[in-house]
Amino acid sequence: MVFPQHEQEGTSTPLITTHQASSSRPSTADDENSPVEQVALTVPTSDDPTLPVVTFRMWVLGTASCALLSFLNQFFWYRKEPLSVTSVSAQIAVVPLGHLMARTLTERVFFKGRPYEFTLNPGPFNVKEHVLITIFANSGGWGVYSINVVTAVRIFYGKEISFFVSLLVVVTSQVLGFGWAGMFRKYLVEPAAMWWPQNLVQVSLFRVLHEKEERRKGGTTKNQFFFIAFICSFAYYTFPGYLFPMLTSLSWICWIFPHSVVVHQLGSGLHGLGIGAIGLDWSTISAYLRSPLASPWFATANVAAGFMIMTYVITPIMYWLNVYKAKRFPIFSDGLFMSSGQKYNISSIINSNFHLDVQAYEREGPLYLSTFFAITYGFIFASLTATISHVALFHGREIWEMSKFAFRKEKMDVHTRLIRVYKQVPQWWFQCILLVTISFTIFACEHYNDQLQLPWWGVLLACALAVVFTLPMGIITATTNQTPNLNVITEYIMGYLYPGRPVANMCFRVYGYTSMRRAVIFLQDLKLGHYMKIPPRTMFMAQVVGTVIAALVDLGTAWWLMDTIPNICNRALLPENSPWTCPSDHVFYDGSVVWGLIGPRRIFGDLGTYTAINWFFLFGAIAPLLVWMAHKAFPNQHWISLVHMPILLGATANIPPATAVNYTSWIICGFLSGFVVYRYRHNWWQRHNYVLSAALDSGLAFMGVMLYVFLELENVSLKWWGNNLDGCRLATCPTAKDIVVEGCPVY
Repeated sequence: MVFPQHEQEGTSTPLITTHQASSSRPSTADDENSPVEQVALTVPTSDDPTLPVVTFRMWVLGTASCALLSFLNQFFWYRKEPLSVTSVSAQIAVVPLGHLMARTLTERVFFKGRPYEFTLNPGPFNVKEHVLITIFANSGGWGVYSINVVTAVRIFYGKEISFFVSLLVVVTSQVLGFGWAGMFRKYLVEPAAMWWPQNLVQVSLFRVLHEKEERRKGGTTKNQFFFIAFICSFAYYTFPGYLFPMLTSLSWICWIFPHSVVVHQLGSGLHGLGIGAIGLDWSTISAYLRSPLASPWFATANVAAGFMIMTYVITPIMYWLNVYKAKRFPIFSDGLFMSSGQKYNISSIINSNFHLDVQAYEREGPLYLSTFFAITYGFIFASLTATISHVALFHGREIWEMSKFAFRKEKMDVHTRLIRVYKQVPQWWFQCILLVTISFTIFACEHYNDQLQLPWWGVLLACALAVVFTLPMGIITATTNQTPNLNVITEYIMGYLYPGRPVANMCFRVYGYTSMRRAVIFLQDLKLGHYMKIPPRTMFMAQVVGTVIAALVDLGTAWWLMDTIPNICNRALLPENSPWTCPSDHVFYDGSVVWGLIGPRRIFGDLGTYTAINWFFLFGAIAPLLVWMAHKAFPNQHWISLVHMPILLGATANIPPATAVNYTSWIICGFLSGFVVYRYRHNWWQRHNYVLSAALDSGLAFMGVMLYVFLELENVSLKWWGNNLDGCRLATCPTAKDIVVEGCPVY
């Protein structure tokens, strides 16, 4: 089915940027190419407005891709090593199907001569259809974070929450993000300086799949290179995925000292600090930080600096000085502990109303965290204030200029000029979505307060926080490919205002932070459509429909798994080596206990153990100011301006559930790609870097699905020493005297 594309001149919105395009970059006669070199080298500077976009095959392949990716990602989300099947997989898989439909479907025109005439086959399968299918798929490629609320309530707390109430939470939190994206698209999509590095991987792949290229003598085309790399990635994943799982984390130091707790704590890539640990597995490398090949080198360097300071300086000092009784617990763990070193029995401090039983908590004693977990919270505190301070100091003037000249015609790059020929999406569409969604959210929280616990004012406060933080979070993601983890600010605020109610805290987190995070994903897709010249109103339609499909499929899949897999997420009752350990859901649950049930006052406040960690808020606010002052004092030292405090301080925000080996492996790959190859083999990097990233993602995803379907479902497995993922069995042991933990030596 194909619908006519209407075109007109849109209202003008300026592009305010201090960057200038290099004369060596591609340009056109009338307008300026992108001032960002990577974009100028990757994104095409032409458009064909006559290509059909909203076609029958787009609907079929788009909705199918969205539903399939939603199912797969939610299915794998609960597993020990969660496999993320990205939209890149769908981007490749639909190409032969699109061409097959173009060859076999009838070309008959239905209702010919009438305003609503259409055909099932408007001609060859084209790149714009392909982009829109990928946008659909991307709605299912990120998972639905708010399902963690449902998992925590049903599995960890053992309480009731209905499917209808769960659906309301999932849908409204997703659609809220779309509303915030619409509010800030003028700031985060149209300006050339907001270049969204991750999109260049997909743009490169689109060009590989649709553009014809002459093969140079003795070389390969990009298409040939992609399929060679894809086959290698596909074949290689049989080793870490099935034959030799130890490749996920080679913690070789533990092999040398098999009976030393301290060495295992230092060397374990999965349960310790990961010194010397390396993962020869692309899923290990890209699991939590996304592809290192898409990360700009300065961002990779900031992540590396933050990780090393946190992991190899602060954590060992805190642990071996026994700060906060650190030696009684593992050095690295997402668990919640009693002062005796045993796991905290959370059910013993919950009353019949699903609130904190204060007397029981005082009887059981205070809750403790592992050293790494506690310090991670401190660094997240610092990254919160650093984000606001950094954006105000380094981007405040540009934001003001973009607001000041919002309705004047200013010079724009070629991509913004080309997209302006299409009808733009009126701002009131997004405003209506926000108004309706907020109304439904308030209704759900008030009418089903016994299940959700969140009052109406909590919804409005969460929306206010989202408005404040979406812009700075979007700017950082659009320029560094790293998204600050700001979820703690929502938990912290609600934990003080409404303590003792874990579900209320989780819902506030979902509406305050998850809607922001979802907005960033929507904005990234809008920029992809901007680069590929997809009509904005068509993008709007695809994102709305894709969001609803993904929410329904994700929740249905999660509900089915929770009903059919015995003891899912319960590590104590699951069989040995069971994959259904739910690492991310455990961290989400821990957060609901720390911030919602017990509350920040009893942990980080005047009644708690970790009061001093609040000083990180002040440090985070000051750190970007110090960088900014140094930059002003030494303007010729360009490296100073590349010190990005929100990224540096928030580098370890994904730990846990991410582990040290995820970071060490990612940093090594990022260094080789972003520094070594980019500097010394720039032509190779220009032709192959993003294509290689797409091929590695795709090969891994397809082989991962095949291994599960053909081997795991049939319980076909190998049992040998290569199945030992880490080899550091003592890494989770304490080192304090007289602390008894099963399976650990007593000091």
